Amino acid sequence: MASLTSGLEADLLNKPDPTDRSSFPETNVEQTPDGAFRRQRNWFSGRFGDGPGQAPAEPGRYLLLGNPGCGWNRRQLILLRLLGLSDAVPFVLLTGRDEKGWRIASADNDLADRFGSSLLNDYYRRTDPSFKGRGTSPTVLDAKTGTVVSNNYHLLPQDWEVAWKAHHAPGAPDLYPEALHQEIDLLNQQIFDDVNNGTYKVLFATSRDAALTAKTVFEARLADYDFRLASRRFLFGPEITDSDVRLFQTLSSYERNYRPGIAEIFGEQETAHLQDYANLWAYARDLFAQGFVDDRELYFLGLEPGPSGDYIDGGLVLKATGLLGPAEDLARWQEPSGRESLTGSPLYSGPGGGGSYELWRFA
Repeated sequence: MASLTSGLEADLLNKPDPTDRSSFPETNVEQTPDGAFRRQRNWFSGRFGDGPGQAPAEPGRYLLLGNPGCGWNRRQLILLRLLGLSDAVPFVLLTGRDEKGWRIASADNDLADRFGSSLLNDYYRRTDPSFKGRGTSPTVLDAKTGTVVSNNYHLLPQDWEVAWKAHHAPGAPDLYPEALHQEIDLLNQQIFDDVNNGTYKVLFATSRDAALTAKTVFEARLADYDFRLASRRFLFGPEITDSDVRLFQTLSSYERNYRPGIAEIFGEQETAHLQDYANLWAYARDLFAQGFVDDRELYFLGLEPGPSGDYIDGGLVLKATGLLGPAEDLARWQEPSGRESLTGSPLYSGPGGGGSYELWRFA
């Protein structure tokens, strides 16, 4: 298993008590007055490129700091693998989040020796002394200077896909085709608001009405994508795009991570399973079989044991109950999708289906 020793595995499991809402700052300081969850903004939004103030795309200079249990980070790991950039931007594990924030694991880096700290928040303050809030997974760090380039998981994918294109592996897919930029951006915004962040809007709401509204929108969006995928192999037809990576990050962890907490709030019978959406479930298995999960991520998704033989616990906020056994669940993910013959059109009724995508800019 990739870079996961027995000692580190024990440290990974030293996480906040999921029954203690105060151990997750998101549950008590990132709410609107009506009790809905509003995620803090990303503090650093540096871009890669050749323009003024941009970071040069220089293989070996930067580190991706993150935790594979975090969907925003898995998004980056999937992209780096698909594009052949994993060696160009090495991954360093964040572990043991507590009241001081994430810690940087000692394996595969010398950051603590060089810069005097293993606390992610210290690197944020080193970059910007006015930093307030919580450092997040993922963070891209300039290992030469010990400063943060970006923790903006919205924008990093476009940089891997465009600014780093000269370093892509031969034959790497074009995940952000120019002709679809605006439509992909618009769909990505919808996926973030209603699906990626939708589960957190349910779990971290302090108002039941706000949680119910978020759950209703989330499940409606799954139904929308289920219909879209009935005649399309991927969201934009026959080829994988950036949008598929973003949707998969939530689909892959929904059953074992998010759904148990949602069902604790609303009840088992009132909470949808991914398998309730036949096309969406087959699509998720299709992506699963195409390198969207590696051995390390299988552990963090609760589908493979760590070196000790133990599995990581599921459930984001509340302890998971009633889950399939991990081996049975993994076998279910490995069932053939039967979607290879589908192609389909990139044209769909929304979002932006009436031409509003032409007005959209995701800077």
